[in-house]
Amino acid sequence: MSEHQNDLAEKLRRSAFAFRGYNVANLGRTPELLVHPVYGAIVESYLRQASIICSEGTHRDVDLVERVRAGRETTGIHEFAEDVALIVGVEMAQLELLQEFHGISFAKAQLAFGYSLGECSALIAAGVYKMADLLRVPVAMADDCAKLTEGVKLGVLLSRAPVLDFDLVRRLCMTISQEGKGVVDVSANLAPNSLLLMGQNRSLAEFETRLREIYPLNVALRPHSNRFPPLHTPIMWQRNIPDRTALLLQTTPGGFTAPSLPVLSMVTGQANYGALNSRELLHRWVYQPQRLWENVYTVLAQGVETVIHVGPAPNLVPATFRRLSSNISNRLAERGLSGIGQRAISQLVRRPWLTRLLPSSAVLFRAPFVRQVILEDWLLENEPRR
Repeated sequence: MSEHQNDLAEKLRRSAFAFRGYNVANLGRTPELLVHPVYGAIVESYLRQASIICSEGTHRDVDLVERVRAGRETTGIHEFAEDVALIVGVEMAQLELLQEFHGISFAKAQLAFGYSLGECSALIAAGVYKMADLLRVPVAMADDCAKLTEGVKLGVLLSRAPVLDFDLVRRLCMTISQEGKGVVDVSANLAPNSLLLMGQNRSLAEFETRLREIYPLNVALRPHSNRFPPLHTPIMWQRNIPDRTALLLQTTPGGFTAPSLPVLSMVTGQANYGALNSRELLHRWVYQPQRLWENVYTVLAQGVETVIHVGPAPNLVPATFRRLSSNISNRLAERGLSGIGQRAISQLVRRPWLTRLLPSSAVLFRAPFVRQVILEDWLLENEPRR
């Protein structure tokens, strides 16, 4: 192994794998991996498997190999099912490349988690389900999810001062929703000062109008122009997608094995997956908000030293860690503590008696010292010998 390979392998036992979810751009560096003389065959194999699953689930001819070779990004939300299949297939391919050519096993990491669709990938990678079995579930629901984007707007609620009260924000959302003009709700808790909201018709605009009722100052709603399926909100109830998902999961093989390593749930923020509850958690995952911030906090609290980001061009989770790291570094510098070392910070989470005496937020000071690795970049930068 090269020096870089040895370095990553040694850090694996203190590492977490993070799987990305859906975005408007989903190719990343997959075209480079597909034409790679060593990696290409494995990447193509997974893309063909994902194509078959997607074709069977949508009753359309899907060729993800051709799409990747052509370098064609998604042309709209009507291709949501293809994007779902592409993302999961690429994530599984990247893990096999890491194992096959670099001897680095996913199962030996400390923990894993995934944002949105990424949680399904984490469960597949951890051996709870096979890709051919679990991937068919989101693919089967994808077209109806795409139809629900009609009239749905997305916005990020940001605070420059107070920590956002999750329950207070949801109360306002529910108040507007019960008026019958469209449902609005929280889709993700991105950070203590940042929530992702999705709303139908003019419900998001109504939320912005009434925002001053709960936050007079320093809180604003920033609209997002791209269209996304309203996953992780009660809007999903309108086509009975949560219960239809549960029905599909009842006949999905697998789900009776605990993950090969702890997998965090975006529904709970904790490593709650066991040998029998994956179907229940995945049912809730469809319409309940993603607790990304709680997952990030758990990663830091567990003493993780390296986060390996899996998938094509992962953006949201790496950006969350970068923002937190930057904020913490700036705060340390403001207080004249910029020279404090990683070892000193790490001791906070390795001495239980000490952490009980410190504020719960103390573990956040580890953020600047947690290494972020984009797996597709690492694979291409550390090519195996031919």
